[in-house]
This record gives sequence, structure tokens and C-alpha cells, in this order.
Amino acid sequence: MSNMTNGLQKNLKTRHISMISIAGVIGAGLFVGSGAVIHSAGPGSILSYSFAGLLVIFIMRMLGEMACAYPTSGSFSQYASDAIGPWAGFTIGWLYWFFWVIVIAIEAIAGAAIIQYWYGDAPVWLTSLILTILLTLTNIFSVKSFGEFEYWFSLIKVVSIILFLLIGFAFIFGFGGHHTSGLANLTGNGGFLPNGFSSVLLGIVVVIFSFMGTEIVAIAAGESADPVKSVTTATRSVVWRIIVFYVGSIAVVVTLLPWNSASILTSPFVAVLEYIGVPSAAQVMNVIVLTAVLSCLNSGLYTTSRMLYSLAERGEAPKRFMKISKRGVPVAATVAGTFFSYIAVMMNYFYPETIFLFLVNASGAIALLVYLVIAVSQLRMRRKIEKENPEQLKIKMWLFPYLTYFTILVICAILASMLFIESMRPQLILTSIITFSVLAAYFIFKPNKKVPANAALENKHP
Repeated sequence: MSNMTNGLQKNLKTRHISMISIAGVIGAGLFVGSGAVIHSAGPGSILSYSFAGLLVIFIMRMLGEMACAYPTSGSFSQYASDAIGPWAGFTIGWLYWFFWVIVIAIEAIAGAAIIQYWYGDAPVWLTSLILTILLTLTNIFSVKSFGEFEYWFSLIKVVSIILFLLIGFAFIFGFGGHHTSGLANLTGNGGFLPNGFSSVLLGIVVVIFSFMGTEIVAIAAGESADPVKSVTTATRSVVWRIIVFYVGSIAVVVTLLPWNSASILTSPFVAVLEYIGVPSAAQVMNVIVLTAVLSCLNSGLYTTSRMLYSLAERGEAPKRFMKISKRGVPVAATVAGTFFSYIAVMMNYFYPETIFLFLVNASGAIALLVYLVIAVSQLRMRRKIEKENPEQLKIKMWLFPYLTYFTILVICAILASMLFIESMRPQLILTSIITFSVLAAYFIFKPNKKVPANAALENKHP
């Protein structure tokens, strides 16, 4: 088999894909953002992370089924185009691109803020610019260099979480030579659900966004030397990844410390490390969080470029974004995502409370729309694969079609609930405005198709 597919090199190794899949879900949202969920739901936050994680497990199983059958860098955007219609692929592809462009800007700003912790005189805008440029160069050099950087970023995150869990559970069960309250914090201070089950449901809405990034493995599969093996391994390991890294970490935090502790709201992992007695806990966590931020920034640059390349390939974006360098990298597509992120960083500098806040809120519910499209696409594509190429089903969604229908209903329920949650309502409204604008653009401009419908289904992979 050639090492090129549609111009993109297949230089990502199985170890790259495996590590990206293992740690892709670990972001700054876990290390920092989990504090707000714990402070709201108390020990019940364990249920919030468990329910949200279960939903993502179902989504990844569906995506893995399609990606194993038809690996492509267009991933769910291509599948949506084939299974639902070109309008769906166009809309979700551009929304996903927009989402990651904003994430790149957010992560660059977050990384700069962490560096400013050590170097107080470093301007945030300049540091953000430098970080983005450095990782852009990494992505432009070759897909292998992206894979290597992401591999080591991911490895650091994985080792950090495992050490955190080992030390945490050692103290919980009294092996740390430190007085522990046992399981008292799970039932004290108002009980396991101090603010009622509604706080758990609210937590699910918040948590679901922190899992965004698990789907990158399906996009990267298009440039893997062995896409079926890579996706199969990643999909089958998603269950223990979420249970161990997310649910396990939250369980350690709420067991060791009172859920209403002010230090948890600020930084739950730092609070636990300080409680255990780890020297320079804040410094240690800053290094780990910076690694998570750089990893997310690196992945975001990769993801935006491949999605834009796929859109251009289908005639839904300018042709220039299909241009490939000698190393098989869509340079123009990579730079485009970077360029708009620079603009977003500038918006944060000049208009942090208006334009930048609008951009962030406008991308808020896109994760749920992506998950919804994946589920609907799998529902329709599965039947076609069973009829035409049943041997392509290396991975199958459990209890099809019942769990798929269940997932679709749950996602719709979460989207509907956002209307009644005051803090979430602006995100849903602004995301809806952006979505309808992109959809209108499709019907107004009617993109000139360069590939036939059902492109993924026609592109057979051995």
C-alpha cells in the first residue's frame, strides 16, 4: 500500500494514535475546570462524570465503527455528508473548524497565563503568539512531528494522572502514613448529593464539553499506517480511559477533601497535592496543566487543518486549502486556522468582555451538535454497510440500533435543558445563530462538489 492517501502521508504510527487516544481526553478542563462541577454537585460530581463519560463512550464506539470501515481525515464531516446529506457534512465540518479555532485561541491564552505565573513581565498576547507559532511550525514540518510532540505531551499527562491516582488512593486507604477521613467526605457536608440530583444533571451539561477531543483519533486515523488497528485499539480502550482518568481523579478529590472547600473551587488537584504534602504542589500542577494546554493547542492546529482540507476536497472550501507540501502537510489549511486564532487572541486583548466572549459562547454547544451528527450518521450508515460491505464492520456499536437511538434522545434532552439553565442559555442561542448562518451559507452559495456523494463509501480500504 502506498504511504499517501489523497495527498496526505500515512506517517502516524500506532503508538502515536494509541497515546493520542489515551490522553486526548485529558485537558485543562479536568485539572482546573472540574473544581466548578465539584463545588456545584458535591460528591455527586462522580455521577456527572460517569454519565457524561458513558455518553462519550457510546459516541466513540459509533465513530470507531465508521472510521474502521472508512478511514478518512474528513471523519464525521465526511460521514455526515454521505449518510445524511452534503448540507450536513458542510455545516458540521465548518462548525467543528470554528470550534477548534476558538479553542486554539483559548488554549494559547491559557498557556500564556501559566507562563506569566513564572515570568510576570511577559505580555500574555506576545506569549500566546509565540506558543501558537511554535506549534504551528511543528504541524507544518510533518504529520510525524505532530505525532511525536503529541505522543510526549500525552505521555506526561498520563504519567501525571496515574501518579496522582496512586498517591491519592494510597492516602484514602491509609497507606500514606497520613491521617485520613476515610469515606466521610462522601457522606458528610450534606450527603452524597448535597444540592440534589438536579446539580448532577447540570454537571453533565458542563462536563460533556470537557470530553471534546476524543474524536480526534478518528480524524488522525486517515493518516495512520494501519488505520483499522489504530482505531480499533483506541475505541476499545475508551471505556477504561474515561473511568480511570476522569471518574477516578474526581473520586480521589471528593474523597480526600470536603466538596465545599474553597481550595477545590480554585484548583482541585493542587488542593489534593497540598493536602497530601507534595512540595511545591502549585508549581508541579502548573507544569502539568501547561503540558495539557500545549497538547490541546497542538491537537487543535492539526484538527482544524485536516477538517479544512477535507472540506476543500469536497468542494466546500476554497481549493487552495487542498495544497499539500512535499512532506504531505496541508500548509495553507494549517496557517488558516492559526491566522483566525491570532485574530481571536487580539479580540481577547482589545474586547475581552464583548467580542471574545461572544466567540467563546458561540462555540459552546458545538460539541453536542458534533455528537448528535455522529450518532445520526452511524444510524444511517450502519444499515448501508451491512447491506453492501458487511466485512467492513470490524467494530460494531453495542445493541444497535437501541443504544444509538438512546444516545440521540439524551443529546437532544441535554440541548433542550440548556434553554432552562441560565448560565448555558447564551451558549445554546449563540451556537444556534452560528449554526443557522453556516447552514444558510450552504444553500446560498451551493458549494461546487468536486467529489461524488458517498465518497467515503466509495473509497474502499483494505
